[in-house]
Amino acid sequence: MEYVNLGTTGVKVSRICLGCMSFGNDAAWKVELDQAQKLVKKAIDLGINFFDTANVYSSGRSEEITGECLKEYRDKVIVATKVYFPMGDGLNDSGLSRRHVLQQSRASLKRLGMDCVDLYQIHRWDYNTSIEETMRALNEVVHRGYAHYIGASSMFAWQFLKALYTSERLGLESFVSMQNHYNLLYREEEREMIPLCKEQGIALIPWSPLARGFLTGKYKRGEDPKTSRYEGDKYLAERYFRSEDFEIVDTVLAVAKEKNVSPAQVALAWLLHKGVTAPIIGATKPEHIDEAVEALNIRLTAEDMTRLEAGYKPHPVLGHE
Repeated sequence: MEYVNLGTTGVKVSRICLGCMSFGNDAAWKVELDQAQKLVKKAIDLGINFFDTANVYSSGRSEEITGECLKEYRDKVIVATKVYFPMGDGLNDSGLSRRHVLQQSRASLKRLGMDCVDLYQIHRWDYNTSIEETMRALNEVVHRGYAHYIGASSMFAWQFLKALYTSERLGLESFVSMQNHYNLLYREEEREMIPLCKEQGIALIPWSPLARGFLTGKYKRGEDPKTSRYEGDKYLAERYFRSEDFEIVDTVLAVAKEKNVSPAQVALAWLLHKGVTAPIIGATKPEHIDEAVEALNIRLTAEDMTRLEAGYKPHPVLGHE
């Protein structure tokens, strides 16, 4: 395993982060506690010390499972969770108001069974709450000891810069990480967000590095997708499946065959070569974690990188909603 600093912080994280969205009970492709424990043990055994979840995943069940799985490892791991999406039917049960942020930070800790998390992230931008209110609330989360650091997820670069500026202007805790949508099939973040983060020393921990499994080659042109993930995940159906996406997958498959590795490993290796801190991988089987960690050993040449990137065509903005 390789380890790097989380942005400009002194915290060391593994270059593979295990995403815990697959822990829960609200979809056929998710796993409950018994299987999740095997996944976490495999991750720990392979040197992964970075785990990411969110309050909204399986309506809190993911946090409960994550906390139970990590109980005996808590002092050795970095735990991240998120806030924004609805956690109830009430008018104030979502967003980034001071009320919701503080309420949900406490609720997440209770579900996780932890005194604090290492990284508390806003899951999306809240158009109905001033960024000043949100940053003050997040500052309080840190100073109350609920979290060590704060981070953000998918948004426009101008929004992220506004948040960074607000923190600096008001003397508040500032974001140390950006969890954005980034993979070989969706590279719009290269235009503004990624250069901004690199210039500011912000950690990049992209989600969906395998494009919801599309980059593994599991979906074929002209075939009707039958996987439970496709049928239960509107984002997968809406984001990919263009002819140019299949062309990129063909290149991934070709490079993988030449190097005698899996397509998933090539897609992850590409991200690691692009200088991200730690892609967040999902797993429902221990071998998925073995495969991801082995991607650290794959070396892509400049020619490989050019081939993999050559077929890209602009996407509409995806993931900020």
